[in-house]
Amino acid sequence: MSYSTDRFEEMVEALRQRDHRMTPQRLAILRILAASNGHPSAEMIFDEIKKDFPSTSLATIYKTITLAKEMGEVLELEFSHDSNRYDGKKPVPHPHLICTECKKIIDPELDSVNHLQKEIIRETGFKVTNHRLDFYGICPECQKK
Repeated sequence: MSYSTDRFEEMVEALRQRDHRMTPQRLAILRILAASNGHPSAEMIFDEIKKDFPSTSLATIYKTITLAKEMGEVLELEFSHDSNRYDGKKPVPHPHLICTECKKIIDPELDSVNHLQKEIIRETGFKVTNHRLDFYGICPECQKK
């Protein structure tokens, strides 16, 4: 079983445990969030969903994302000059690489972030409840253009 299938099932189970309806549209939205490597925006999800469910509204997409986000099943990446993007695959704080040209977002695997957080706690006495670490630049594909 793939990681995205496992993640999808975790998301569905979390919603079911709280007695939320599992409509075909909601399942499709969760499947996209669980499988996406690209951190889709609500508009990207809407474009994908309307192929199979043409009567689905953008409001339905936002309601499902908001519900999943409130339950801790989706991580929201807010951008002031662009659409917010969503990560259902890895809904915990983690670093992102963001291409300023094509807007691609990837998740680097960096063990050093955990060490950094521990050092910050040790040095400041803060109780860290959340964090966001984004690196902006130009991806290899855009550099070739």
